[in-house]
Amino acid sequence: MRGKNLKEIVYDSILESIYSSEFRPNEIITESGLIKKYGFSKSPVREALTALCHEGVLRNIPRCGYQIIAMTTEDVEQMMEYRRILETGMVRINMPHITDKDLKKLEELAVLCNKETEDVMEHWVYNVNFHLTLASVTKNEYVTTQLNSCMSRLWRAYAQLHWNKWNPHLFPDDMKFHDQIIAALRRKNLEEVVACLEKDLEDFGLSF
Repeated sequence: MRGKNLKEIVYDSILESIYSSEFRPNEIITESGLIKKYGFSKSPVREALTALCHEGVLRNIPRCGYQIIAMTTEDVEQMMEYRRILETGMVRINMPHITDKDLKKLEELAVLCNKETEDVMEHWVYNVNFHLTLASVTKNEYVTTQLNSCMSRLWRAYAQLHWNKWNPHLFPDDMKFHDQIIAALRRKNLEEVVACLEKDLEDFGLSF
């Protein structure tokens, strides 16, 4: 696997600073400040900033800098509604095609979702992988790409909720419905699967 180029390093570093609340919502960051912070030339810093603006993470304010776009409760509610429609729809399509191999993969991911970890991002990534696996049974790459994009944006809100108060021994019990989803899949009870999935999506938490 190739190493990251300078633009990707800066891009990832800015995102991590946002996730960890080093850069706060609505704060202004500048190209010159980032060049000094990372020690890179203008080109990779500007490319990273442009990419983050395109993705709705930053807003370019001419002659001022780049503002961290605040993730609001309304933003999260809209994305979770999108996920509910997309994921429950895909479950209905995928149900007849789910194999024992798929169920085994989901069970492995469910175990990881409930393991103790000191890294809030690791916990979130296991959750993403669980939902992507559930949605990807019929190999619809467009659906999984869109779901992954939505969950990448939601990660900003999840980090904002949990980063500064994360306890590896008392992490959020927000993935407890995964086992119930799998059990309903094994019983081939579609409406139960949908109901459990909806409960799981409602458990995101919006108090930020």
